[in-house]
Amino acid sequence: MDRIRIVGGKTLNGIIPISGAKNAALPLMIASLLTDRTVTLENLPRLADVSLLVRILSNHGVDYSIDGRRQGEDPDSGQTVHMTAREIVDTTAPYDLVSRMRASFWVVAPLLARCGEARVSLPGGCAIGTRPVDLLLMALERLGASIEIDAGYVVAKAPKGLRGGEIDFPKVTVGGTHVALMAAALAHGTTVIHNAAREPEVGDLADLLTKMGAKIRGAGTSTIEIDGVARLNGAKHRVLPDRIETGTYAMAAAMTGGDVFLQGAQPEHLQAALDALELAGAHVESSPEGIRVWRNGNGIRPVDVETAPFPGFPTDLQAQFMALMTRAEGASRITEKIFENRFMHVQELARFGAHIRLEGDSAIIDGVPLLKGAPVMATDLRASVSLVIAALVAEGESMIQRVYHLDRGFEALERKLSRCGADITRISVGG
Repeated sequence: MDRIRIVGGKTLNGIIPISGAKNAALPLMIASLLTDRTVTLENLPRLADVSLLVRILSNHGVDYSIDGRRQGEDPDSGQTVHMTAREIVDTTAPYDLVSRMRASFWVVAPLLARCGEARVSLPGGCAIGTRPVDLLLMALERLGASIEIDAGYVVAKAPKGLRGGEIDFPKVTVGGTHVALMAAALAHGTTVIHNAAREPEVGDLADLLTKMGAKIRGAGTSTIEIDGVARLNGAKHRVLPDRIETGTYAMAAAMTGGDVFLQGAQPEHLQAALDALELAGAHVESSPEGIRVWRNGNGIRPVDVETAPFPGFPTDLQAQFMALMTRAEGASRITEKIFENRFMHVQELARFGAHIRLEGDSAIIDGVPLLKGAPVMATDLRASVSLVIAALVAEGESMIQRVYHLDRGFEALERKLSRCGADITRISVGG
Protein backbone atom coordinates (compact mmCIF):
# COMPACT_ATOMS: atom_id res chain seq x y z
CA MET A 1 0.00 0.00 0.00
CA ASP A 2 1.39 3.41 -0.99
CA ARG A 3 2.55 5.96 1.58
CA ILE A 4 3.34 9.66 1.37
CA ARG A 5 6.50 11.05 2.97
CA ILE A 6 6.60 14.74 3.86
CA VAL A 7 9.47 16.72 5.37
CA GLY A 8 7.95 19.83 6.89
CA GLY A 9 9.15 23.40 7.02
CA LYS A 10 8.81 24.50 3.40
CA THR A 11 6.58 27.41 2.43
CA LEU A 12 4.30 26.97 -0.56
CA ASN A 13 4.83 29.45 -3.38
CA GLY A 14 3.53 29.14 -6.92
CA ILE A 15 0.51 28.25 -8.99
CA ILE A 16 -1.84 25.32 -8.35
CA PRO A 17 -4.38 24.52 -11.09
CA ILE A 18 -7.72 23.52 -9.60
CA SER A 19 -9.16 20.27 -10.95
CA GLY A 20 -12.75 19.49 -11.82
CA ALA A 21 -14.91 18.85 -8.77
CA LYS A 22 -15.25 15.23 -7.68
CA ASN A 23 -18.58 15.98 -6.01
CA ALA A 24 -19.90 17.35 -9.29
CA ALA A 25 -18.25 14.82 -11.60
CA LEU A 26 -19.90 11.76 -10.03
CA PRO A 27 -23.56 12.82 -10.43
CA LEU A 28 -22.78 14.23 -13.89
CA MET A 29 -21.42 10.85 -14.95
CA ILE A 30 -24.41 9.04 -13.46
CA ALA A 31 -26.74 11.32 -15.44
CA SER A 32 -25.42 9.71 -18.65
CA LEU A 33 -27.73 6.78 -17.83
CA LEU A 34 -30.74 9.00 -18.51
CA THR A 35 -30.25 9.09 -22.29
CA ASP A 36 -29.25 6.86 -25.20
CA ARG A 37 -27.24 9.74 -26.66
CA THR A 38 -23.64 10.70 -25.88
CA VAL A 39 -22.83 12.86 -22.86
CA THR A 40 -19.41 14.54 -23.07
CA LEU A 41 -17.79 15.83 -19.90
CA GLU A 42 -14.77 18.13 -20.03
CA ASN A 43 -12.43 18.80 -17.09
CA LEU A 44 -13.21 15.42 -15.51
CA PRO A 45 -10.63 14.78 -12.77
CA ARG A 46 -8.41 11.70 -12.77
CA LEU A 47 -9.46 10.12 -9.48
CA ALA A 48 -9.94 6.65 -8.07
CA ASP A 49 -13.64 7.36 -7.47
CA VAL A 50 -14.08 8.38 -11.11
CA SER A 51 -12.42 5.17 -12.29
CA LEU A 52 -14.60 3.08 -9.98
CA LEU A 53 -17.75 4.79 -11.21
CA VAL A 54 -16.71 4.04 -14.80
CA ARG A 55 -16.73 0.33 -13.87
CA ILE A 56 -20.15 0.65 -12.27
CA LEU A 57 -21.64 2.50 -15.24
CA SER A 58 -20.06 0.03 -17.68
CA ASN A 59 -21.87 -2.73 -15.82
CA HIS A 60 -25.14 -1.05 -16.84
CA GLY A 61 -24.11 -0.71 -20.48
CA VAL A 62 -22.39 2.69 -20.66
CA ASP A 63 -19.68 2.90 -23.32
CA TYR A 64 -16.84 5.14 -22.24
CA SER A 65 -14.05 6.78 -24.24
CA ILE A 66 -11.45 9.35 -23.35
CA ASP A 67 -9.75 11.92 -25.58
CA GLY A 68 -5.98 11.60 -25.87
CA ARG A 69 -3.64 14.29 -24.60
CA ARG A 70 -2.99 17.26 -26.85
CA GLN A 71 0.42 18.74 -27.57
CA GLY A 72 1.36 21.32 -24.96
CA GLU A 73 -1.47 20.33 -22.64
CA ASP A 74 -0.87 20.70 -18.90
CA PRO A 75 -0.56 17.19 -17.41
CA ASP A 76 -2.84 18.30 -14.57
CA SER A 77 -5.60 19.54 -16.86
CA GLY A 78 -8.81 17.53 -16.69
CA GLN A 79 -9.69 14.81 -19.16
CA THR A 80 -12.51 14.84 -21.70
CA VAL A 81 -14.69 11.74 -21.67
CA HIS A 82 -17.63 10.57 -23.75
CA MET A 83 -20.30 8.31 -22.23
CA THR A 84 -23.07 6.63 -24.17
CA ALA A 85 -25.76 4.39 -22.66
CA ARG A 86 -27.48 3.30 -25.88
CA GLU A 87 -29.09 0.41 -24.06
CA ILE A 88 -29.33 -0.37 -20.34
CA VAL A 89 -28.22 -3.99 -20.20
CA ASP A 90 -28.52 -4.51 -16.44
CA THR A 91 -30.58 -2.63 -13.85
CA THR A 92 -28.75 -4.22 -10.91
CA ALA A 93 -25.84 -2.40 -9.23
CA PRO A 94 -23.97 -5.09 -7.27
CA TYR A 95 -22.72 -4.93 -3.71
CA ASP A 96 -19.04 -5.45 -4.57
CA LEU A 97 -18.99 -2.17 -6.50
CA VAL A 98 -21.56 0.04 -4.77
CA SER A 99 -20.27 -0.79 -1.29
CA ARG A 100 -16.97 0.91 -2.16
CA MET A 101 -18.39 4.34 -2.97
CA ARG A 102 -21.52 5.89 -1.56
CA ALA A 103 -22.33 8.16 -4.51
CA SER A 104 -22.68 5.16 -6.83
CA PHE A 105 -26.01 4.42 -5.09
CA TRP A 106 -27.44 7.36 -7.02
CA VAL A 107 -27.69 5.19 -10.16
CA VAL A 108 -31.02 4.09 -8.68
CA ALA A 109 -32.62 7.31 -10.00
CA PRO A 110 -31.75 7.17 -13.71
CA LEU A 111 -32.22 3.38 -13.88
CA LEU A 112 -35.67 3.70 -12.36
CA ALA A 113 -36.62 6.72 -14.47
CA ARG A 114 -35.48 5.19 -17.75
CA CYS A 115 -36.23 1.50 -17.23
CA GLY A 116 -38.98 1.48 -14.63
CA GLU A 117 -36.94 -0.65 -12.25
CA ALA A 118 -33.65 -0.76 -10.37
CA ARG A 119 -31.98 -3.11 -7.90
CA VAL A 120 -29.12 -1.32 -6.16
CA SER A 121 -27.00 -2.42 -3.21
CA LEU A 122 -27.10 -0.28 -0.12
CA PRO A 123 -24.06 2.03 -0.25
CA GLY A 124 -20.64 2.22 1.37
CA GLY A 125 -18.12 5.08 1.28
CA CYS A 126 -16.27 7.03 3.96
CA ALA A 127 -16.89 5.96 7.55
CA ILE A 128 -18.12 9.35 8.75
CA GLY A 129 -21.48 8.47 10.20
CA THR A 130 -24.56 6.60 9.18
CA ARG A 131 -25.67 8.90 6.33
CA PRO A 132 -28.85 6.87 5.72
CA VAL A 133 -30.51 6.70 2.31
CA ASP A 134 -34.01 7.12 3.68
CA LEU A 135 -34.41 10.64 2.27
CA LEU A 136 -33.29 9.50 -1.18
CA LEU A 137 -35.83 6.68 -1.13
CA MET A 138 -38.53 9.00 0.18
CA ALA A 139 -37.96 11.24 -2.83
CA LEU A 140 -38.45 8.31 -5.22
CA GLU A 141 -41.60 7.23 -3.40
CA ARG A 142 -43.00 10.75 -3.76
CA LEU A 143 -42.58 10.27 -7.50
CA GLY A 144 -44.61 7.08 -7.48
CA ALA A 145 -41.96 4.40 -7.05
CA SER A 146 -42.49 1.35 -4.88
CA ILE A 147 -39.49 0.60 -2.66
CA GLU A 148 -38.52 -2.63 -0.93
CA ILE A 149 -35.32 -3.69 0.85
CA ASP A 150 -34.32 -7.24 -0.03
CA ALA A 151 -31.13 -8.89 1.26
CA GLY A 152 -29.17 -5.63 1.39
CA TYR A 153 -30.53 -4.33 -1.91
CA VAL A 154 -32.97 -1.54 -2.64
CA VAL A 155 -35.54 -2.79 -5.13
CA ALA A 156 -37.32 0.15 -6.76
CA LYS A 157 -40.12 -0.22 -9.30
CA ALA A 158 -42.25 2.14 -11.38
CA PRO A 159 -43.52 -0.02 -14.27
CA LYS A 160 -45.72 2.77 -15.65
CA GLY A 161 -43.05 5.39 -15.21
CA LEU A 162 -42.47 7.99 -12.51
CA ARG A 163 -44.88 10.85 -12.04
CA GLY A 164 -44.29 14.36 -10.79
CA GLY A 165 -44.92 15.15 -7.16
CA GLU A 166 -44.05 17.27 -4.14
CA ILE A 167 -40.80 16.38 -2.37
CA ASP A 168 -40.29 18.13 0.95
CA PHE A 169 -36.95 17.21 2.50
CA PRO A 170 -37.00 17.51 6.33
CA LYS A 171 -33.32 18.47 6.17
CA VAL A 172 -30.98 19.56 3.41
CA THR A 173 -29.55 16.57 1.53
CA VAL A 174 -27.21 16.89 -1.43
CA GLY A 175 -27.57 13.23 -2.43
CA GLY A 176 -31.34 13.41 -2.10
CA THR A 177 -31.47 16.51 -4.30
CA HIS A 178 -29.28 14.84 -6.95
CA VAL A 179 -31.52 11.78 -6.96
CA ALA A 180 -34.71 13.83 -7.10
CA LEU A 181 -33.42 15.95 -9.99
CA MET A 182 -32.45 12.95 -12.11
CA ALA A 183 -35.65 11.03 -11.39
CA ALA A 184 -37.93 14.04 -11.96
CA ALA A 185 -36.30 14.90 -15.29
CA LEU A 186 -38.07 11.91 -16.93
CA ALA A 187 -41.18 11.83 -14.74
CA HIS A 188 -44.67 12.55 -16.07
CA GLY A 189 -45.73 16.01 -14.92
CA THR A 190 -44.19 18.59 -12.62
CA THR A 191 -42.07 17.96 -9.55
CA VAL A 192 -41.36 20.53 -6.84
CA ILE A 193 -38.42 19.96 -4.48
CA HIS A 194 -38.68 21.89 -1.21
CA ASN A 195 -35.66 22.47 1.05
CA ALA A 196 -33.41 21.49 -1.83
CA ALA A 197 -29.62 21.58 -1.45
CA ARG A 198 -28.10 24.77 -2.83
CA GLU A 199 -24.56 23.46 -3.31
CA PRO A 200 -22.79 24.47 -6.55
CA GLU A 201 -22.53 20.78 -7.49
CA VAL A 202 -26.34 20.56 -7.51
CA GLY A 203 -26.43 23.54 -9.84
CA ASP A 204 -23.85 21.88 -12.07
CA LEU A 205 -26.03 18.78 -12.42
CA ALA A 206 -29.05 20.96 -13.19
CA ASP A 207 -27.02 22.76 -15.86
CA LEU A 208 -26.13 19.47 -17.57
CA LEU A 209 -29.70 18.18 -17.37
CA THR A 210 -30.95 21.44 -18.89
CA LYS A 211 -28.49 21.07 -21.77
CA MET A 212 -29.89 17.54 -22.24
CA GLY A 213 -33.39 18.98 -22.59
CA ALA A 214 -34.69 18.91 -19.01
CA LYS A 215 -36.92 21.78 -17.86
CA ILE A 216 -35.61 22.96 -14.50
CA ARG A 217 -36.26 26.19 -12.62
CA GLY A 218 -34.76 27.37 -9.35
CA ALA A 219 -31.54 25.34 -9.16
CA GLY A 220 -29.29 27.05 -6.63
CA THR A 221 -32.26 28.00 -4.45
CA SER A 222 -34.13 25.98 -1.84
CA THR A 223 -37.09 25.36 -4.17
CA ILE A 224 -36.56 23.62 -7.52
CA GLU A 225 -39.27 22.89 -10.07
CA ILE A 226 -38.88 20.27 -12.81
CA ASP A 227 -41.25 19.66 -15.69
CA GLY A 228 -40.64 16.09 -16.78
CA VAL A 229 -39.92 15.32 -20.43
CA ALA A 230 -40.35 12.12 -22.43
CA ARG A 231 -36.66 11.78 -23.31
CA LEU A 232 -33.34 13.50 -22.87
CA ASN A 233 -30.63 14.17 -25.45
CA GLY A 234 -26.87 14.13 -25.35
CA ALA A 235 -24.89 17.19 -24.32
CA LYS A 236 -21.41 18.59 -23.72
CA HIS A 237 -20.60 20.03 -20.31
CA ARG A 238 -17.52 21.26 -18.42
CA VAL A 239 -17.20 20.12 -14.80
CA LEU A 240 -16.96 23.08 -12.44
CA PRO A 241 -13.73 23.63 -10.44
CA ASP A 242 -13.43 21.78 -7.14
CA ARG A 243 -14.24 24.14 -4.26
CA ILE A 244 -13.01 21.59 -1.68
CA GLU A 245 -9.65 21.24 -3.41
CA THR A 246 -9.53 25.03 -3.61
CA GLY A 247 -10.17 25.42 0.11
CA THR A 248 -7.68 22.68 0.95
CA TYR A 249 -4.79 24.33 -0.90
CA ALA A 250 -5.82 27.75 0.40
CA MET A 251 -5.50 26.42 3.95
CA ALA A 252 -2.17 24.78 3.10
CA ALA A 253 -0.87 28.14 1.85
CA ALA A 254 -2.07 29.85 5.02
CA MET A 255 -0.55 27.10 7.15
CA THR A 256 2.93 27.32 5.61
CA GLY A 257 2.98 31.10 5.31
CA GLY A 258 3.38 30.94 1.54
CA ASP A 259 1.86 32.67 -1.47
CA VAL A 260 -0.21 30.50 -3.82
CA PHE A 261 -2.43 31.29 -6.79
CA LEU A 262 -5.29 28.82 -7.18
CA GLN A 263 -5.82 28.88 -10.90
CA GLY A 264 -9.40 28.53 -12.09
CA ALA A 265 -10.92 28.64 -8.60
CA GLN A 266 -14.30 30.34 -8.18
CA PRO A 267 -14.53 32.25 -4.87
CA GLU A 268 -18.32 32.39 -4.80
CA HIS A 269 -18.33 28.61 -4.30
CA LEU A 270 -16.53 28.76 -0.91
CA GLN A 271 -16.90 32.29 0.41
CA ALA A 272 -17.58 31.15 3.98
CA ALA A 273 -14.27 29.27 4.07
CA LEU A 274 -12.39 32.20 2.53
CA ASP A 275 -13.91 34.51 5.13
CA ALA A 276 -12.69 32.18 7.89
CA LEU A 277 -9.20 32.18 6.37
CA GLU A 278 -9.08 35.97 6.38
CA LEU A 279 -10.19 36.04 10.01
CA ALA A 280 -7.30 33.63 10.70
CA GLY A 281 -4.83 36.14 9.27
CA ALA A 282 -4.45 35.04 5.66
CA HIS A 283 -4.83 37.43 2.75
CA VAL A 284 -7.28 36.43 0.02
CA GLU A 285 -7.50 38.15 -3.34
CA SER A 286 -9.98 37.01 -6.00
CA SER A 287 -9.89 37.63 -9.74
CA PRO A 288 -11.61 36.17 -12.82
CA GLU A 289 -8.61 33.84 -13.21
CA GLY A 290 -8.64 32.41 -9.69
CA ILE A 291 -7.80 33.11 -6.05
CA ARG A 292 -4.50 34.23 -4.51
CA VAL A 293 -3.88 33.26 -0.88
CA TRP A 294 -0.87 34.37 1.13
CA ARG A 295 0.34 34.91 4.69
CA ASN A 296 3.58 36.79 5.17
CA GLY A 297 5.02 36.74 8.67
CA ASN A 298 1.89 37.34 10.74
CA GLY A 299 0.71 34.56 13.02
CA ILE A 300 -2.41 32.43 12.66
CA ARG A 301 -5.37 33.77 14.66
CA PRO A 302 -7.90 31.41 16.28
CA VAL A 303 -11.30 31.30 14.58
CA ASP A 304 -14.49 29.50 15.58
CA VAL A 305 -16.46 27.84 12.77
CA GLU A 306 -19.59 25.72 12.49
CA THR A 307 -20.26 23.55 9.47
CA ALA A 308 -23.51 24.11 7.59
CA PRO A 309 -25.08 23.40 4.21
CA PHE A 310 -24.09 25.76 1.39
CA PRO A 311 -23.49 28.69 1.55
CA GLY A 312 -22.20 27.93 5.06
CA PHE A 313 -18.79 26.54 6.01
CA PRO A 314 -18.41 23.16 4.22
CA THR A 315 -18.17 20.00 6.27
CA ASP A 316 -15.66 18.76 3.69
CA LEU A 317 -13.23 21.51 4.80
CA GLN A 318 -13.68 20.99 8.54
CA ALA A 319 -10.69 18.66 8.98
CA GLN A 320 -8.41 20.92 6.92
CA PHE A 321 -9.36 23.99 8.93
CA MET A 322 -8.76 22.07 12.14
CA ALA A 323 -5.24 21.32 10.96
CA LEU A 324 -4.70 25.05 10.39
CA MET A 325 -6.04 25.89 13.86
CA THR A 326 -3.52 23.56 15.52
CA ARG A 327 -0.97 26.35 14.92
CA ALA A 328 -3.23 29.26 15.90
CA GLU A 329 -2.17 31.64 18.67
CA GLY A 330 -4.99 30.73 21.02
CA ALA A 331 -8.02 28.46 21.30
CA SER A 332 -10.59 27.84 18.58
CA ARG A 333 -13.77 25.80 18.40
CA ILE A 334 -14.99 23.80 15.40
CA THR A 335 -18.56 22.50 15.55
CA GLU A 336 -19.64 19.74 13.16
CA LYS A 337 -23.36 19.98 12.35
CA ILE A 338 -23.57 17.85 9.18
CA PHE A 339 -22.09 14.42 10.01
CA GLU A 340 -21.64 12.65 13.30
CA ASN A 341 -18.38 10.78 13.84
CA ARG A 342 -16.40 13.16 11.63
CA PHE A 343 -13.65 13.86 14.13
CA MET A 344 -11.62 10.70 13.53
CA HIS A 345 -8.68 12.84 12.37
CA VAL A 346 -8.34 14.33 15.87
CA GLN A 347 -6.33 11.43 17.29
CA GLU A 348 -4.01 11.47 14.27
CA LEU A 349 -3.44 15.24 14.47
CA ALA A 350 -2.57 14.68 18.13
CA ARG A 351 0.32 12.51 16.98
CA PHE A 352 1.91 15.68 15.57
CA GLY A 353 1.62 17.29 19.01
CA ALA A 354 -1.69 19.08 18.46
CA HIS A 355 -3.82 19.83 21.54
CA ILE A 356 -7.46 19.00 20.74
CA ARG A 357 -10.30 17.93 22.99
CA LEU A 358 -13.82 16.91 22.04
CA GLU A 359 -17.03 18.19 23.60
CA GLY A 360 -20.06 16.62 21.93
CA ASP A 361 -20.25 17.87 18.35
CA SER A 362 -17.42 20.37 18.90
CA ALA A 363 -13.64 20.19 18.93
CA ILE A 364 -11.67 22.72 20.95
CA ILE A 365 -8.21 23.30 19.54
CA ASP A 366 -5.51 24.93 21.67
CA GLY A 367 -2.92 26.14 19.20
CA VAL A 368 0.70 25.11 19.71
CA PRO A 369 3.88 26.83 18.46
CA LEU A 370 5.34 23.64 17.01
CA LEU A 371 4.17 20.42 15.40
CA LYS A 372 6.55 17.47 15.09
CA GLY A 373 6.63 14.95 12.27
CA ALA A 374 5.06 11.57 12.97
CA PRO A 375 3.73 8.43 11.31
CA VAL A 376 -0.03 8.88 10.86
CA MET A 377 -2.90 7.02 9.24
CA ALA A 378 -5.70 8.42 7.08
CA THR A 379 -9.23 7.48 8.12
CA ASP A 380 -11.27 9.08 5.33
CA LEU A 381 -10.83 11.35 2.32
CA ARG A 382 -10.92 14.78 3.96
CA ALA A 383 -9.22 13.64 7.17
CA SER A 384 -6.31 12.32 5.14
CA VAL A 385 -5.57 15.69 3.54
CA SER A 386 -5.73 17.42 6.93
CA LEU A 387 -2.75 15.27 7.89
CA VAL A 388 -0.93 16.49 4.79
CA ILE A 389 -1.54 20.12 5.83
CA ALA A 390 -0.20 19.46 9.33
CA ALA A 391 2.81 17.56 7.99
CA LEU A 392 3.75 20.48 5.72
CA VAL A 393 4.74 22.54 8.79
CA ALA A 394 5.70 19.76 11.21
CA GLU A 395 9.34 19.64 12.21
CA GLY A 396 11.06 16.65 10.61
CA GLU A 397 9.59 13.76 8.63
CA SER A 398 6.01 12.52 8.54
CA MET A 399 4.74 9.34 6.90
CA ILE A 400 1.08 9.15 5.91
CA GLN A 401 -0.42 5.68 5.53
CA ARG A 402 -3.57 4.62 3.66
CA VAL A 403 -3.18 7.26 0.96
CA TYR A 404 -5.76 5.53 -1.22
CA HIS A 405 -8.18 7.85 0.55
CA LEU A 406 -6.32 10.80 -1.00
CA ASP A 407 -6.41 9.20 -4.44
CA ARG A 408 -10.20 9.11 -4.24
CA GLY A 409 -10.54 12.87 -4.16
CA PHE A 410 -7.33 14.77 -4.94
CA GLU A 411 -5.83 14.74 -8.41
CA ALA A 412 -2.00 14.85 -8.56
CA LEU A 413 -1.72 16.11 -4.98
CA GLU A 414 1.99 15.38 -4.56
CA ARG A 415 2.88 16.94 -7.92
CA LYS A 416 0.85 20.08 -7.28
CA LEU A 417 2.38 20.60 -3.84
CA SER A 418 5.94 19.75 -4.85
CA ARG A 419 5.80 22.25 -7.72
CA CYS A 420 5.12 24.89 -5.06
CA GLY A 421 8.13 23.86 -2.95
CA ALA A 422 6.80 21.13 -0.65
CA ASP A 423 9.13 18.24 0.18
CA ILE A 424 6.61 15.48 -0.55
CA THR A 425 7.15 12.05 -2.07
CA ARG A 426 4.92 9.08 -2.75
CA ILE A 427 6.48 5.78 -1.75
CA SER A 428 4.93 2.91 -3.69
CA VAL A 429 4.65 -0.64 -2.49
CA GLY A 430 8.13 -2.11 -2.52
CA GLY A 431 9.59 1.37 -2.98
